Amino acid sequence: MNFEPYPFEKLNDLLSNITPNKDYETSVLTIGEPQFETPSFIQDALKNSSHLLKKYPKTAGEDKLREAQINFFKKRFSIELNNNQIIPSLGTREVLFNFPQFLLFDKKNPLMAFTNPFYQIYEGAAISCRARTIHLNLSQENNFKPDINEEKLSKCDLVILNFPNNPTTSNLSIDELGSWVKLALKYDFVLLNDECYSEIYTGIPPVSLLEASAYVGNKSFKNILVINSISKRSSAPGLRSGFIAGDENILKEYMKYRTYIGCASPLPLQYAAAEAWGDEKHVELSRKIYKNNFKLAKEILGIKIPDATFYIWLKVDNAIDFTVRLYEKYNVKVLPGEFLARKNKDSINPGIGYVRIALVENEDKIKSALKRIKECMDE
Repeated sequence: MNFEPYPFEKLNDLLSNITPNKDYETSVLTIGEPQFETPSFIQDALKNSSHLLKKYPKTAGEDKLREAQINFFKKRFSIELNNNQIIPSLGTREVLFNFPQFLLFDKKNPLMAFTNPFYQIYEGAAISCRARTIHLNLSQENNFKPDINEEKLSKCDLVILNFPNNPTTSNLSIDELGSWVKLALKYDFVLLNDECYSEIYTGIPPVSLLEASAYVGNKSFKNILVINSISKRSSAPGLRSGFIAGDENILKEYMKYRTYIGCASPLPLQYAAAEAWGDEKHVELSRKIYKNNFKLAKEILGIKIPDATFYIWLKVDNAIDFTVRLYEKYNVKVLPGEFLARKNKDSINPGIGYVRIALVENEDKIKSALKRIKECMDE
């Protein structure tokens, strides 16, 4: 298998010979990892359940965790899932990598489509499946929303969307998501939405693909799946707690597959995660922090505050040069957009001319970094 280096490896190579300006404190705004303490009640739940390390965890997940995730989905999206329509997972990265392998194993010449720019695990999964790929390019011209080409989609086996989107911050309405559900039914492909940023929003809460599925009449969620995680919403990426939910016929067989791959989460992590999924107050506090960071970005950089995520998809003249100059002169690290995307059929990389900035630090650090970014842009 020939995997592309991860974006952060490319960034390290790009900056390897650069000495940053030590007059400034280092500011790393590259990775989508909240730099805040995991709430104490979650940590306490982890400590108080450490005695369960003596037991093997079930691949299907503990009832306590399943119930918490089902209740989260009901409260947040007004969708009542049954126990066969959800599987707890070890975060979502493992699902995004191994679910395509399960789904496409019996396909002779599998075809995947996914948004571009993208979370690189989508591409890794396609490589591991020997799948051909279609890039659903997100650009300023299409308002960072994927164009629909029915001729190409009709040949797909799996389509992965990512809304709210990393890195462009765009979002799809329930009608737009509903159109994708109709296409999945019309052409019989599996449609999966990566919804890991659904809880980091600045205004109206984003809708789920499962909401859209019910909205257009597909209440059994045939061919429709979503994934979600507490990593962003609870500042707890180390708990590795996520789920995949939707079409129970697909999930029944996928559950069998999962028993072989040894991805069950340790019991203390499951119990702590159940507490996190069951509480909304700490998530509201996180949203306030990120919203305030966006207000600072609007004041300093003049950006439009996005509907969701904690990223800025900032347009610059030359992202590579800007990234190097920003690090060398101002000791701020950002991620060039072209590291998160691939060339389209016209040999144009839709990430060129952008940098991704993760607003995952506290107000003082973000304010300082944004001012330095502004100085660099004004040069």
